[in-house]
Parts: sequence; structure tokens; C-alpha cells
Amino acid sequence: MEDPNGSVSHSERKPLSEVVGDCVQRWFQDTFKQARAGDPAMMVLVAQMFHSGYGVPKNEQKGRVWLEKASRFRSSAWRVGTKRPGYNASDSDSEEDGDVVTFILCNAIRVICNGGGLAIGSAGSE
Repeated sequence: MEDPNGSVSHSERKPLSEVVGDCVQRWFQDTFKQARAGDPAMMVLVAQMFHSGYGVPKNEQKGRVWLEKASRFRSSAWRVGTKRPGYNASDSDSEEDGDVVTFILCNAIRVICNGGGLAIGSAGSE
């Protein structure tokens, strides 16, 4: 609960790992909804998330099903379907680009968390 100064009391703070876990699950749910609506890019992302267990229990069989659906629209789906979530066919396999992908994923999580009304404290606030 907020005090009159607008700060959140320590008793209501969640550990950062729990906040991030909630955001990742919400990201999967939003992505899954868009994939079911027919978005091929989201179908690939759902496949990647199932394959890696990111935001959802790992299930390679479900990942393959979503790859099959995505491959009807994107031939590159099979090349990237088992990569880390967010890996795109235009990404290279170099480690240098891994930092860029990590940056993008962290920012996506931040946007999802903040858009969902979750307050994320500054570094070292746990």
C-alpha cells in the first residue's frame, strides 16, 4: 500500500524474481492469444517459448505443433523455432547479437510489467 508520500511499503514488495516471473507468464499469455488469432510471428514465438519453457512449462511437442502452424506462413519458422524466445530469422548466430536480443527482451518485459500496473523498484531495492 502507498503511504501519503506515494512510496510502497516494504511489506507489500514482491521479490524481483517473482515480478519477472509474473511478467514472463503474462508475456506468454498475450503472445499465445495473438498466435491463436493467426499472427505467424507470434506462432513462432509461442513455439520458442514452449520449446525452452519460457513463461510456460517446457513442452517440445506443443512447440512443434506451433512451428507447423507458423511454417504455413513463414518458411523460416523451422530455422528459428528451437532458438531462444525472441530469436528472429533475421538475427545472426553470433554472440555479439545475443546482447541486442537480451536488451530487447528485457525492455519488452519492462513494458509489459509497467503496462500491467506492476511497479518495479530501482536496482538494489530488494
